[in-house]
Amino acid sequence: MRSADAATLTRVALVIIAAYMIIAKFQVFLAISIIAVALILDGLDGFLAVKEQSKGKVGIAMYARAAMGDIKQKASVKALKGRISSSAPYGARMDIAGDRIVEYTLWATFVYLHVLPLWILIIVFVRHSFVDAVMGSRGTSSKMKTGFAAKIYSSNIGRGGINVVKFLAFAYLALVYAYAYPAIIGYALVAVLLAYILLRGAAELYEAFA
Repeated sequence: MRSADAATLTRVALVIIAAYMIIAKFQVFLAISIIAVALILDGLDGFLAVKEQSKGKVGIAMYARAAMGDIKQKASVKALKGRISSSAPYGARMDIAGDRIVEYTLWATFVYLHVLPLWILIIVFVRHSFVDAVMGSRGTSSKMKTGFAAKIYSSNIGRGGINVVKFLAFAYLALVYAYAYPAIIGYALVAVLLAYILLRGAAELYEAFA
C-alpha cells in the first residue's frame, strides 16, 4: 500500500474514533486534537505521494517551497504529480473519498446529536454528489485550468483555508454539545463553512463547463 493511501485510511479511522468520543462525551478535547491530526493528514498525503514517486528525493522543505510558489520546485513537484496520476490513477479518487467520509462523519455526528438541523447535512450531500459526479467525468480538481477555479479550489490557500474553517467549526460544535458553549458562535462558523463549501462547488462546476 502506498504511504499516501495509508495516510488517507488513517485519517478516516481517526475521525470515526473522534466522533464516537464526542458522542460519548469522553475526553472531548482529546477528540478535538484527533480531528486536528486527521485534517493535517489531509495535507500530508500529497507530500507522501510525491516523496514516494521521487524515491525520497523530495523532502518536506522542497515540497513546502513548491507550495509557497517557488517556480523551479513547483515545476518539479507538478511533474511528479503527473507521473503519480499515470502510475496510481486511483490515488486522487481515494483522497476525495477520504475527504468525503471525514466530512460526512462529522456533519452526521452533530446532526445525530441535534446540534445541527438535518437540512444542513442534505445540502452538503447534494452539493458533493452532483459536483463529484461532474468532476469525475472531467478529471480531478487538482487539474483545474481556469484562473477562478484554481484560485478558489486547488490553490494552497484554498485547500488550507477550508481545513482551518472545518476544524474551527467542528471543534466548536463539540464544545457546544459537551460543555454547553454558546451555540450562536458555532452556527456562525458553520455558516462560513457552508458558504466556503458552496463557493468551492461553484468553482468546480465553473471549471467543468468552462
